[in-house]
Amino acid sequence: MTQYKKYALYGLLALTGAFAQADALTGEVKKQSVNMSAIIMFFIFVAATLYITFWAAKQNKSTKDFYTAGGGISGFKNGLAIAGDYMSAASFLGISAMVYTTGYDGLIYSTGFLVGWPIVLFLIAERLRNLGKYTFADVAAYRLKQKPVRLFAASGTLLVVIIYLIAQMVGAGKLIQLLFGLDYMYAVMIVGVLMVMYVLFGGMLATTWVQIIKAVMLLSGATFMALMVLKVANFSPEVMFTEAVAVHPKGDDIMSPGGLVKNPIDALSLGLALMFGTAGLPHILMRFFTVKDAKQARKSVFVATGFIGYFYILTFIIGFGAIMFLTKNPNFFEEITKDGAPVMQMIGGTNMAAVHLSQAVGGDLFMGFISAVAFATILAVVAGLTLSGASAVSHDLYATVIKKGQATQAEELKMSRLTTLVLGVLAIFLGIAFENQNVAYMVGLAFALAASGNFPILVLSMFWKGLTTRGAVVGGFSGLLVAALLIVLGPTVWVSVLHHDAPIFPYGNPAIFTIPLAFIMAWIVSVTDNSAQAVQDRAGFEAQYVRSMTGIGITDASDH
Repeated sequence: MTQYKKYALYGLLALTGAFAQADALTGEVKKQSVNMSAIIMFFIFVAATLYITFWAAKQNKSTKDFYTAGGGISGFKNGLAIAGDYMSAASFLGISAMVYTTGYDGLIYSTGFLVGWPIVLFLIAERLRNLGKYTFADVAAYRLKQKPVRLFAASGTLLVVIIYLIAQMVGAGKLIQLLFGLDYMYAVMIVGVLMVMYVLFGGMLATTWVQIIKAVMLLSGATFMALMVLKVANFSPEVMFTEAVAVHPKGDDIMSPGGLVKNPIDALSLGLALMFGTAGLPHILMRFFTVKDAKQARKSVFVATGFIGYFYILTFIIGFGAIMFLTKNPNFFEEITKDGAPVMQMIGGTNMAAVHLSQAVGGDLFMGFISAVAFATILAVVAGLTLSGASAVSHDLYATVIKKGQATQAEELKMSRLTTLVLGVLAIFLGIAFENQNVAYMVGLAFALAASGNFPILVLSMFWKGLTTRGAVVGGFSGLLVAALLIVLGPTVWVSVLHHDAPIFPYGNPAIFTIPLAFIMAWIVSVTDNSAQAVQDRAGFEAQYVRSMTGIGITDASDH
């Protein structure tokens, strides 16, 4: 245990040094006076979560403890942790920022993120818990040939995790930049260091408790903000909308559709990605293996859906509240030069609208609380993401494919921790590269990848007897790789990041094309596959279906 304390001390010293060094290197006058209450609450949260990590590190005796907290989390706690995992920077900062800038249209993300949960509840949760052990690849490869299917599943997991991580790193970097007056690059590096520490030592148990604490804090803080906004509007949504329209530069346009998603193809594509992507997110699916049985898995989803639905109502109110309170307030804006002309821009960018609103309605002390909550939000999500990425490499690739099931628990844990370090470094670099992207939009792309690759194969493997190994791999990779290619060729990367004049692929989200592609390719390849392996794949369906529906065949708690 001494070594964990030593590492943590080094980490805190590194963070403190980074703050000091960043100020010395930038030498810039801070945009705002330093908010000491926010900084104090920030450090209290970091200290508290590091303590949880130390405690969890002592409980981790096996890979099962590290990946799934020993399978001993209750349904209610797991539901709260799922909500904490799902209510990310994209939800809190990104959606409120979208509502702030585009008004009514920001609601498409709120509803899109929510409507995927009935699919998880009725199609996925119970069967996943009965079939899997650590990752969703366990389910996809249950009756199929292990090596090729796990290669695909790990690839899908890592792609989704990396895109999702970018959004969280951007949100966290902007938040710390705003709080401490740091250069954005140093802010992102601090988040990366903390993220790696949580996962490296605490595993799923620490991640779960960070997510639970963060969910309670976030729901409390967002409720207070929404109530303060509604109080000013006399608890009348009509008054709130009227006042927002009166001050917003776009006027009545913020109450009309089309401000955010310009055409029906993009709107439908985004909706499909958000709805089906939820059921393909590896870090969410992984949470169903932390409970003891299918009943608790169902309870987890039920609890999570209630909390998440309530939270998304709050983000919509917070977004319109930001329009009311911030639009005409010069304290939250700074003058910058853009294309040679001076323009006014929100301090920290529009992703910080919710944080600025917290100061407007509750003063510095409440802003400190919300800032700590926002940071907790990001850390909880990146910890879950990193853990799912690490498990994909160590469990699916290293232990099962490379070592052919012969890896010891110590070797698997070592590989998992090495992967955590690599993902941390990668997240820092990508977070810096995508600095100016809206975080909710970036998460929408992660959902498109999950919906295009992971979701079709997960559903087909559980419900269609005809799926073969060859069909799963070709179909899954078709959806995943074409979606990734279209994202690169689309406006997000091709124009915003690579600075080309026009995108090659005109739509912001490829899901409407790539989800059907994955299903069709998996079906065509499977029905034309008459190999010996295909016969064996189909023959295993009945036993898999019985176990997925009943749990019969799970011999003990360690076999889930």
